[in-house]
Amino acid sequence: MGRIDRRLGRAVQTALRLVYPARCLGCGGIVESDFGLCGPCWAETPFIGGLACDLCGAPLPGGDPDEIAHCDDCLRTPRPWHRGRAVMLYEDLGRRLVLGLKHGDRLDIAAPAAFWMVDTAAPLLQDGMIVAPIPLHWRRRVSRGYNQSAEISRRLARRLQDRGALDLPDLLCRPRATPSLDGKSAADRFAALGDRLVVTPARRAALVGRPVLLIDDVMTSGATFSAATRACLDAGSGPVSVLALARAVKAP
Repeated sequence: MGRIDRRLGRAVQTALRLVYPARCLGCGGIVESDFGLCGPCWAETPFIGGLACDLCGAPLPGGDPDEIAHCDDCLRTPRPWHRGRAVMLYEDLGRRLVLGLKHGDRLDIAAPAAFWMVDTAAPLLQDGMIVAPIPLHWRRRVSRGYNQSAEISRRLARRLQDRGALDLPDLLCRPRATPSLDGKSAADRFAALGDRLVVTPARRAALVGRPVLLIDDVMTSGATFSAATRACLDAGSGPVSVLALARAVKAP
């Protein structure tokens, strides 16, 4: 029966693809695989390759990709987390993909984002990690209909099941709303967040001593990840690493 079920499943997928061919996430053109990018859109997507900052994932010039190095921002601003990475820069098609997921109901972007992020996260991964998203205040979540970071983290945790990953979408909560951080300076972002992120009381026992991988769509100043990391560490977690789909960096 298992073989028959697999054959039936493949037949159904083939039929669906004939009716609904796979589309490029960027331009909507037909592509060979679901959740893919066509050649031109792939070339336009600013994926981060080569040497990257070991704390925030920002690309760095030259050097060995396996070298441990830190960018100027992370040298100036101490980071409470252990290590960090990002998949792409928050510009060009990378920015459009993030905004589509965040504000455009483009939940089809969450699965490929998780796929890209698993590869990028390789240096950060530890067995038995808790995978948790940066939370939204409940009013914003209701208004938007979903938490884009949670959509990514759920799919990412599923891909890490063989490493004993634990998916805890409600590990952290945001009891008080945070004012919009768009256009704010780094100092204002850190001040606005303060203690706005806390560990959900019911999750404290599961957190103690376990490594944590925090997920967000964009890292800008690092203020949100800092607040979330401190909340985890204060509650007794193991080392915390951070992973973003995109990293916003200043133009040279």
